[in-house]
Amino acid sequence: MKHKKYIQRCLELAKKGIGTTRPNPSVGAVIVLNDKIIGEGYTSPYGGNHAEVNAINSVEEVSLLHAATLYVTLEPCAHFGKTPPCADLIVKHQLKHVVIGCVDSNSLVAGKGIERLRKGGCEVTVGVLEKECLEHHRRFFTVQDKKRPYILLKWAETKDGYIAPLYPKLDLESDDNEMLNQVQYKEPVWISNLYSQQLVHKWRSEEQAILVGTNTIIADNPKLNVRSWKGHDPVRVVLDKKLRIPVNANVFDGTVKTLILTEQKKKTQIIGLVFEVIDFSKNVAEQICEVLQKQNIQSVLVEGGTQTLQTFIDANLWDEARVFIGSSEFGEGVGAPCFSGKLISENNYHGDLLKTYRND
Repeated sequence: MKHKKYIQRCLELAKKGIGTTRPNPSVGAVIVLNDKIIGEGYTSPYGGNHAEVNAINSVEEVSLLHAATLYVTLEPCAHFGKTPPCADLIVKHQLKHVVIGCVDSNSLVAGKGIERLRKGGCEVTVGVLEKECLEHHRRFFTVQDKKRPYILLKWAETKDGYIAPLYPKLDLESDDNEMLNQVQYKEPVWISNLYSQQLVHKWRSEEQAILVGTNTIIADNPKLNVRSWKGHDPVRVVLDKKLRIPVNANVFDGTVKTLILTEQKKKTQIIGLVFEVIDFSKNVAEQICEVLQKQNIQSVLVEGGTQTLQTFIDANLWDEARVFIGSSEFGEGVGAPCFSGKLISENNYHGDLLKTYRND
């Protein structure tokens, strides 16, 4: 029971680093002596210290470490990367006992950290709150085990099942680029309330990329950044098969790295704008995953529209879906995606119902 209490604290700390440590996992670590926490830390932004290092550095009396127990959500690394191996530092300070939430499946670690600790004289306990630690590190493990980013689907729908009103056909389906470049964007029609919208911006800060389709850009001209929350803007990923997106769209403002997935290569002088060619006659979702993997993107928030969301659902390439159900009704409009998943939670946000599903 004591071990669970301190691993739970590690998980609380680890949440503070979500969205800043990628592609590294956000790990939490606690150092305990005589049932008292004497040090704790979590992973610094990428390139900085790992959680174990920050926890050890936070201990005021270094001489106490040899009698202390280190708790950590993920197996300490045993290889050189941006920083030296954490396992070596733990052995150097002769910590008596190391309690680990879950084993790292990364081939560079995968038990090697535990082995080094034991050879260095540390007692090692593995698997405390393992399920909770695996859940916390699910983005990291998806990349390691499935060789693709963690895919999170998100949308808001009305009580009668629509995610958007009907837009004029010309705006969304015209191939006349000159005409599309003169599109006057409409104010967005909000289905979810301000509290839900702020929560979505928090989610954006936690995921490495955000993805939408052409129709969403033409209809809503979203900025796809973080505004109602403090955090990093995600990489913008946009599907634009025929390069129909108007030149005055916000995604072309050069403020955030943006990947445009299209069927034809295009040169650009806009900083941060990258064109990637994919074959739209083949499995689009798989190719998107390949591009994102090549770009070292660990997670992606797919925000729409229906066609783009359905592409991932039909390919069975999604891990989590978060669906807001608002209080309004449209009567007609663009229908919400069709999918099935395991409902894991329902929460009410001032009248909006948020349902979270897993693809189990």
